Amino acid sequence: MSNSALPALQRLIEVVARLRDPDGGCPWDLAQTPQSLIPYVIEEAYETVAALQTGTTADVCEELGDLLLQVMLQAQIASEQAQFTLADVADGISEKLIRRHPHVFGEDTADTVEAVRHNWEQIKAQEKGNAPARMSDGFQRYAHGLPPLMASLKISKKAAAFGFEWDRIEDVWEKVEEEWQELQEAIASGDKAHQEAELGDLFFALIQIARWQGLDPSQALQGTNHRFIQRLQTMEDNADRPLTDYDLAALDALWNQAKRQLGQGSPKPED
Repeated sequence: MSNSALPALQRLIEVVARLRDPDGGCPWDLAQTPQSLIPYVIEEAYETVAALQTGTTADVCEELGDLLLQVMLQAQIASEQAQFTLADVADGISEKLIRRHPHVFGEDTADTVEAVRHNWEQIKAQEKGNAPARMSDGFQRYAHGLPPLMASLKISKKAAAFGFEWDRIEDVWEKVEEEWQELQEAIASGDKAHQEAELGDLFFALIQIARWQGLDPSQALQGTNHRFIQRLQTMEDNADRPLTDYDLAALDALWNQAKRQLGQGSPKPED
């Protein structure tokens, strides 16, 4: 980071501190706690990702600022409670980066991405006291700290690295078919808890297919959401009255027309 960024960061620190000042600060900011801000952390992270994928440079800059604000607010509240400061946060991540990049800041060598990843994991294990690696410990962290689709993909990749893996993709497809059948049986049983469990198992099996094919299930689903909205917008543009006034057959015709106009060949949602 260039020195020119430091005054801007200092200004932001002062602005956030002023918002949290009990003497004349903002009532909304003063009412926030680390827990109450959690939804905003998640929201701003997703909006930053969306800007990186589809936004302009200005959008990315704005969303990164909104995300940075969440870091600043959390650090400000923690400093007020004498827990840690923004300096502690910055120093902590700087030390971690230096420690885990000995090929940059030390004498080690790592000429490939895989070598860097291997060294990172080794150093990480040493930092935790060389305790025997337990898959379940890391998986708990992913399950609690990541969105479900992202967590499932991460767990799947880590499990495969530990050797918990199929030999052929055909075996993965068999698992998908097995889970599909079990979901149908659960739906027939009428047991909602059983249905939810089997639906989750089917999702997890499909995520294995995504991993084998090098696909990101979160991005895939996000793409489907965007395509659905695009098609719905095109349907409304083509319609001469509200869509709620059309019967199912007419809606299906409008849907297929929109799909052709947009050049999108994916099946409609209920397929």
